[in-house]
Order: sequence, then structure tokens, then C-alpha cells
Amino acid sequence: MRERFSPLVERVSGKGAQGWELHRAAVEAKAAGRDVIVMSIGDPEFSTSPAIADTAVEATRSGDTHYPEVQGRYKVRKAVAQYVNHLSATSHGAENVVLCNGTQNALFNVSLALFTEGDEVIMPDPAYLTYEATLRVGGAKLVPVPLRSESGFALDISAIAQSVTPRTKVIMVNSPANPTGAVATPDEVAGLAALARENDLWVVSDEVYADLIFEGQHRSIASAPEMVDRSVIVGGLSKSHAMTGWRIGWAVGPVDLINHMERINLAMTYGLPGFIQQAALTALRADDEVAAMREIYRRRRDLVVDQLSEAPGLVPLVPGAGMFVFVDVRGTGMTSNDFAWELFESTGVAVLDGANFGQNAQGWVRMSFAIDETYLAEACRRVVDFCQSLLDK
Repeated sequence: MRERFSPLVERVSGKGAQGWELHRAAVEAKAAGRDVIVMSIGDPEFSTSPAIADTAVEATRSGDTHYPEVQGRYKVRKAVAQYVNHLSATSHGAENVVLCNGTQNALFNVSLALFTEGDEVIMPDPAYLTYEATLRVGGAKLVPVPLRSESGFALDISAIAQSVTPRTKVIMVNSPANPTGAVATPDEVAGLAALARENDLWVVSDEVYADLIFEGQHRSIASAPEMVDRSVIVGGLSKSHAMTGWRIGWAVGPVDLINHMERINLAMTYGLPGFIQQAALTALRADDEVAAMREIYRRRRDLVVDQLSEAPGLVPLVPGAGMFVFVDVRGTGMTSNDFAWELFESTGVAVLDGANFGQNAQGWVRMSFAIDETYLAEACRRVVDFCQSLLDK
């Protein structure tokens, strides 16, 4: 019998795709009535603001339920360009933007537009779980570059440079980073830009957490000299505006790439629904709400870091941005996988094994602080007690 399935199904089923197993177990246990606190996903517990939701409802009632513009409405793309320009110190226009069904879909589309068999993509290790599948979908080979925990998992420009080969086409970056919360410095961005120019490379930059930086300033690779035509920014409203379920994302880049991505949208999704685009337009104008949310996350970050610093065997890394704390659990004598599963089974607290984010994150776990502070404090108490119990055995 001939092969039933495309090799594509193997490309999208790597270790990263399997990393959600504990999270799925936690969600099922919670649905069954177990006392579970889910810290394994970055889904804000805030509901989307009423003003944004009301916009979508009104648009739907007004008949905004027809086929949308595939690239996205001009006024929404213009607003996205202005939003990205403000955050990233760039000068993009509406013609540089294509709307997608979330940041994940935007990155998937970029991969289909840029990669072919034999291309190599340099990717930091650790990196977000689904990059592996998303970047491999076009046939590219991933080249992980280990980031050192001693430096807070900062970008290592020298190590990236050593990984460049004649087959290298793209460097993938994520700043602010998931899972580590690291924020690229101006020197790191300048070094990466020089490397890309010297070797005629694209840089794909996931900047979905750019509006949730606690200290310092976001630096986008697209703002570096001579990088605007070789950089692609992907982002969205899921994290900054508590809109994970709305699936509002975008890619911002050179016009010729955006035109190719529009045609991929035409074949794949036929665009983002009009009423969701209207909601996005309202969200992009809600600066005060984003600032308030950022302060809540800053407070929660400090709560988690302070409490987990008291847990024997744990060393939390203070994140500069985002909604996760990356925690070194090697001091417990356990692997990160064993730690995550035993913690869940003993206490009902669900975290993610850092090894799912890359080989270089063995011994670390990711804990989300996108939950209510009462539950967050209780979860931290359970983690501290669990670590104490390991000493008492």
C-alpha cells in the first residue's frame, strides 16, 4: 500500500508539539473537579475588555459577517503598522502588513513563504515549543544555538555566527523571549544585524511580548540600519490585550514578502473575519489598558520570584518581560520532567518541563503568572512545600 500521509505530518509533530502533554492532563483533571492550578500556559485570566468585545458584537449585528479582505482592511493594517512602529522604532506602512489568525499562523505563513528543502534556520535554544514544527513546515533544517543560563539565556552573537553555513537562510529570534523572559540589548541587536547583513540573511523576529516589558526598552531587529528589507516581525494581541481566543496576529515586512503571504492566506484562511478586525482596531487604541495590565504582570512576577526564592533547590530567573518565570530545578536532584510531573501529581500545580523548549533547558521549568494572584500565591506555597518535602524524604 502506498504511503498514506505526507512527510509534512512528521515535520509538525516534533518534541515541542508533545510538550503540552502535562498541560492537557492538568486541564482534564481540573475539568473533572480536581484541585488544580494551571501555570502551564500563557493565557491571561483577564477577560477581553468590554469595549473591544462590544465592538465585535456591534460589527456582527451591523452585518460585518461577509468575506474579508484577505490581506486585512487598510485601516486595521495601518493601525498595526503604527503600533509596531511605536514599539519597534520602525517606519512601516499598511502595505507592509498582512493580518493572520494569530502570531502562530503568521509564523507558519512566513515559513511557507521563505523556506524550501535544504534551507537552514538558526534558532536559539531554548525557544518556544512550537517553533520547531512551524519552522520545519517549509522543509527547512533547524540549527539550534545553545544560550547559556549563566548569562540569563541572552543572545550569543558569537555562537550564532559560528553556526552560519552556506545553507543558512534565516535567523529566528524572539525578544522578549518565551520561556526565559530575556530582552535583547542594543548591542545584541546591533551584532545580529551586522551578522545578517554580512551573510545576506533574513531575520524573523517574534515580538508578541514587546508591549509587556517591565524594565528597559524593546529593541527590534527591523530598526537596525539596512535591516528593514531583510526583517520580518510577527506579533499579535493575544498577550498584550488578553485576546488569546480571538486569533489576531500579523506579519510586518517587505512588500514583496507580504504579497506572497497574502496569497498563502487566500489559499489557507481567506483572511481574518471583519468583526474581529474591528475589535482589533479598538484594541490597538487601548494604550491605558495595556499599561495597567503590564503593571499587574510586574507585580505578579515579583510575587512569584520572591516566593520561589524560598523554595529549597529552586533558583528563579527574573524575567525582564512577558508572563513566565523560568526556574532552575537542578538543585532538587530531579530532572525537569520528573519535577514537573511529581509536582502536578502531588500538589495539583501544573508547570511545563523546560526541556520541551530545547536541549539547553534541561533542568528548568516554566511557570506562568497569568493567573489570579490569590491562586498564584497558593501555587507558590504548594511549590515551596513540595520542595521542602523532597528534603524531608
